[in-house]
Amino acid sequence: MSPYRLACACLFAFASLGAHGAGQAASKADPSIAPLLEELGYEYELDEDGDYKMVMALDGGRTQMVFIRSGVETYGRHRVREIWSPAYRVDAGAFPGPVANRLLEASHALKLGAWVNNAGFAVLVVKVDAGIDAEALDQAIGAAVTSADEMERELAGDPDSDEF
Repeated sequence: MSPYRLACACLFAFASLGAHGAGQAASKADPSIAPLLEELGYEYELDEDGDYKMVMALDGGRTQMVFIRSGVETYGRHRVREIWSPAYRVDAGAFPGPVANRLLEASHALKLGAWVNNAGFAVLVVKVDAGIDAEALDQAIGAAVTSADEMERELAGDPDSDEF
């Protein structure tokens, strides 16, 4: 990973998730996720919040970051886990109007997930049942990674852009 990409990855993790000690990461990680990722053959690391971070290889030598959040949200009887994949960032202020509109249009067309603005990052968030099995998790990761990479290339205006 290039120093620029590593800096962006760290910035994304700290800006969106907050910073905690490395020893706390393992204690905050949801232990039900690791066996699923291992079953799928995915390599991962834990970020400062105990979320699972992966860099997925794509066609053409590209890669895409994806995070599986350890935290579970609830709404009534629903227990939801989020899968995040960033595609764009703005240095300061809001997204430019055309970018914000494109993300809204793309959200409407997605089968899984929606685009959100998280601390200046456009992040594709796929919400899944917290009790997801390995096959469904693999599909959700694939949807997040593919959609985020496509949006990153589109918004960067550079087919070789691979910031995230």
